[in-house]
Amino acid sequence: MTGFGNSVCQCHGKSYSVDIKSVNSKSLDISIKLPNELKDKELEIRTMVAVCLERGKIDVAVTADQGGVPVFELDSDMVRAHFQEIRQMADSMRINISDEAVLSTVLGMGDVMVQRKDIADEELWQTIETTIKNTCMSVDRNRISEGGTLEADFKHRIQLISQYTDEIEMLETNRVDLVKDKLLKQLSSLEQDYDKNRFEQELIFYLEKFDFTEEKVRLRKHCSYFLETMTQSACGKKLAFISQEIGREINTLGSKASDADIQRRVVQIKDELEKIKEQLANVL
Repeated sequence: MTGFGNSVCQCHGKSYSVDIKSVNSKSLDISIKLPNELKDKELEIRTMVAVCLERGKIDVAVTADQGGVPVFELDSDMVRAHFQEIRQMADSMRINISDEAVLSTVLGMGDVMVQRKDIADEELWQTIETTIKNTCMSVDRNRISEGGTLEADFKHRIQLISQYTDEIEMLETNRVDLVKDKLLKQLSSLEQDYDKNRFEQELIFYLEKFDFTEEKVRLRKHCSYFLETMTQSACGKKLAFISQEIGREINTLGSKASDADIQRRVVQIKDELEKIKEQLANVL
């Protein structure tokens, strides 16, 4: 199911915005964009989002405001390297220069001053962690709202499948009589005597091949199980399996129907089931 959330937090005079978007996907796919000071927390953020949202294509973006003056600091390793290099060169050339003069020269070089890289301290991380969790909860609330709509739609379509199954059962009795009458007419047209007892036996055998009582029983059980499973959490994959079983029973029932009215109900059931399957990709 789709969902979105946005939260803003403040820490050390800096503003951070957390945006999380989730779209439908059969698996979990998390994409994360972070400012430099949070790069080392990517794995923890990924784990946190996976636990909260479980499934879907999820985009997480944490952005920091660009306000404030950048802070520079000396690169002590670079200072020492330049100092030793100049000192050695001056000694090798027998130039009398004081250490203070060498240091002054080194400090004037452009590569010894670097912009300080912020590293997330414990206070910042706790603030960001809480904000991400709250944003995930917001995404989940959107999902739940969408899930309520899907639940009502599924119930309606399962009810229609059950209704068409009842109609098939009502048509089944007439089907037996129609098949029997059709065979009797064909035999009468032959103008030959036949063994009526043998005819009844063959008719029973013939009708047993087209009996779909078991399919109807299993179809009703699958529909009941589908409704029961909807009350469970993270049931999307399970519902998909149940819908496959419903499809198998419908296909078998349709192959045995041998009746235009029953086939029409079978097509209607397949249509409702297909609509359910399309929406199941949106269920966790």
